[in-house]
Amino acid sequence: MSYSKLGRTTAERRALLRSLVTALLAKEKIITTEAKAYEVKRLADKMITLSKKGTLHARRQTAAFLLDEDVVKKLFDTVSARYAHRAGGYTRILKIGPRKGDSAPMAMIELV
Repeated sequence: MSYSKLGRTTAERRALLRSLVTALLAKEKIITTEAKAYEVKRLADKMITLSKKGTLHARRQTAAFLLDEDVVKKLFDTVSARYAHRAGGYTRILKIGPRKGDSAPMAMIELV
């Protein structure tokens, strides 16, 4: 399985992605770099798919990954119901151009 290391150690990368996925599910739209957006998309789609199962085991798995218990509750109560009949593709990435300071390619990732 291929993934981007984002120039970080494993622990740093895991913490970054956990926080970005939590923010995405809480706010439903975030702006970040393209590379981070593609990694967040993979993980957010997995979390939504788990929440659609609705089991206690799935809830504990998402709670172990996400940083906020309120986001887990929102994920299982509202987000999973919204995507009940959708078979994947829960997020959308829109490229928004380079960042002003260092010209890094930026993207907006949002829930569909």
